[in-house]
Amino acid sequence: MEARSAPALPDGPGWWFEPKWDGFRCLAFKEDGAVELRAKSGKPLGRYFPEVVDRLAAVAAKRFVVDGELLIAVAGGFSFDALQMRLHPADSRVRRLSRETPALLVLFDMLLGPAGEDLRPAPFRSRRAALVAFVRSLGDAAMPLTEGTEDRAKAQAWLDDRRREGVIAKRLDGRTSRASGRW
Repeated sequence: MEARSAPALPDGPGWWFEPKWDGFRCLAFKEDGAVELRAKSGKPLGRYFPEVVDRLAAVAAKRFVVDGELLIAVAGGFSFDALQMRLHPADSRVRRLSRETPALLVLFDMLLGPAGEDLRPAPFRSRRAALVAFVRSLGDAAMPLTEGTEDRAKAQAWLDDRRREGVIAKRLDGRTSRASGRW
């Protein structure tokens, strides 16, 4: 799903709010142990983030598709510039940077569950519950979840914090627009 800008947070029940991250949107596919990272444009990202590929490959589940944001923590925040430095043709540089400034994939949606269940037609509330259960089953911080809340006041505080990129509002009963694709 693609975010659209709005002048204010929506009112009323049925909304889920998450911080907007200043990173690279990323779909992560795992099939029979092979991991593929894709930008929202469809371009492959795995070559530039080998530490994320390795972390996902180490997850016991043989199959899943998750949606998230690639981030690199730098000096108490996240650096978009550090992410862009990874998009380099030299493998040696990418490998060095992956050790010096490792990236993480912060998750906010699950589109295919580890048992092969297609979650795309399910409402966001169900996909989020499946994602939370999946990440908890891992027992470590290999794949952190994005923070989220149904509390509009808390979301407004995030929005008022100028260090934040913004806030994403999702309908809890909403479906994903990614209705087609391979998996």
